[in-house]
Amino acid sequence: MLLTDGDWQALWITLRLAGLSTLLLMLIGLPLAAWRVRRQTRLRQVLDAVLALPLVLPPTVLGFYLLVVFAPDTPLGSAWTRLTGHQLAFSFSGLVLGSVIYSLPFVVQPLTVAFREIPRSLLEAAASLGASRWERLQRVILPLLRRGLLVAATLGFAHTLGEFGVVLMLGGSIPGETQVVSIALFQHVEALRYAEAHRLAAALLGLSFLLLLLVYGLGDPRRSAPMRT
Repeated sequence: MLLTDGDWQALWITLRLAGLSTLLLMLIGLPLAAWRVRRQTRLRQVLDAVLALPLVLPPTVLGFYLLVVFAPDTPLGSAWTRLTGHQLAFSFSGLVLGSVIYSLPFVVQPLTVAFREIPRSLLEAAASLGASRWERLQRVILPLLRRGLLVAATLGFAHTLGEFGVVLMLGGSIPGETQVVSIALFQHVEALRYAEAHRLAAALLGLSFLLLLLVYGLGDPRRSAPMRT
């Protein structure tokens, strides 16, 4: 079960990409989920449709349009180059942007469910007792969101691990820079190196299975059920 140096490098890039993407997804997903619960307007329906696009669009389509929108001769592309010091294509930061957009629905949805399950009566009771917004967030909302936060973070991380189309379109396959596990695995198979492909696939399968076990364990209602005597 030993991996090659290139495979370890691809695994490290994948884990780093998944970790950073998950952090950004949580920072973006929390306010989006809260807004979706509070607002019942036509604009929310439009936002829901936009957020759900990565669920139905082929990843290569999303990657292609990101390349077009962030081309060097476009306003967004120029701003990106000034901000990061390099173009979007064939860069790790480009992989992060694509991963965040592609995995956003998998984070926003469980967070939205978690926000909807917070009893409004608890927030009203806390407000009537003089609790400020920060105190309500710290002492009421966040403790009740804990399981939803863990599920959303785990799903976002796990979904990023298996990305292929988006990362291939945006980053290509530069060893040590943009070559993630899914691309390295594809190249092993393409070159008929099945032994290396088996080892890398087994490592990714095991990690993905453990993450899914964590998601289902966190989502099990019996974990939060009160003990009966």
